[in-house]
This record gives sequence, structure tokens and C-alpha cells, in this order.
Amino acid sequence: MTKIAIIIGSTRPGRNGEAVAKWVHEIAKKRSDAEFELVDIADFNLPLLDEPFPPSMGQYTKEHTKAWSAKIASFDGYVFVTPEYNHATSGALKNALDYLYGEWNNKAAGFVGYGSFGGTRAVENLRLIAAELQLATVRAQVGFSLFTDFENFSVFKPAQQHEQSVSTLLDQVIAWSGALKTLRNNV
Repeated sequence: MTKIAIIIGSTRPGRNGEAVAKWVHEIAKKRSDAEFELVDIADFNLPLLDEPFPPSMGQYTKEHTKAWSAKIASFDGYVFVTPEYNHATSGALKNALDYLYGEWNNKAAGFVGYGSFGGTRAVENLRLIAAELQLATVRAQVGFSLFTDFENFSVFKPAQQHEQSVSTLLDQVIAWSGALKTLRNNV
């Protein structure tokens, strides 16, 4: 069965991303065409990249990197839930992505953003990073506005139409994850 991680891309205290990711996960769990797991980068306590060798070498020396590597390698695709900070993704998510290389290669990625403008600039930033990591990004994306999808900018209350957008995103991530499996098996 195809395994998809829904990655919480913020470690900030009081973050909105956890509620968003849990909501996406609840929608995903209703499906039977893939397995879904919430992955919180905060659980891995990744300091600012502290490995002595480039990730492309795969020579990890730190236990936190080895644990992160094993978790990410176990998935066929990813849905990144990202805040938008200063027209980009969070530093914590960028750091978590930078820790690894081969574990990301030839897998599918979709994006759920949130922020003043629905996290669209953070998603565009992530698309550039994903290309370098050989992650195939799907076209569908979901964006939540702090003004309309959150009460007082902190209580997540998504509009109902977003559920269909999440389903479309998941359709694409699952399809691409399956298609890329052949490529991963031949590398």
C-alpha cells in the first residue's frame, strides 16, 4: 500500500499548522487507497543542520538525523503543511528538508499552505526546494487564509469547500507516488 506522510512544517509555539495537518489527516483517513501518517518535525529535534557531510553522501553521524532519515525513507509521498513566514516556508521545514537527500528522491509531494495570502508564496518557495531534492510536485495545492479560515487568526475553522481541494490534492499525490515507485525500484 502506498504510504503518504502529512508533515507538520512548523515548530513555533502556538503554531496553526498542527490543527491544519490534523484536519487534512482526518480527511485522508477516510480513504482506502493509501496509508497516511502525521509526521511532526518538532518530534525530531533537528538542530540547525549539524551533519559534517553533505546529505547527498548519506553518511549520517547524528542519531537525530538517522531517525529522521528512517522515518522519511519509509514513505512514497508527502503532503507538506507549511506556514508562510516572510514570503517563504518556515526555517524549521527548510532545515528538515536540507538534512536529507536520497530519501526524498523520486517521490511525490503536495502542499497545504496557510498565511495572510493562503501560504501561496511559501508553497512556491517549497516547489523550488523540492525540484532540487528530486521531489515531483503535484499541481493541486490547498491554501488557507488567516483572515477567513481562522477565528482570531488562531482557531482553525476551514470553509467547507476546502475538503474537496484536499481530496484532489491527495488524489494527485497518491497517483504520482504510485507512478514514481517504478522509477525508485530501478535506481
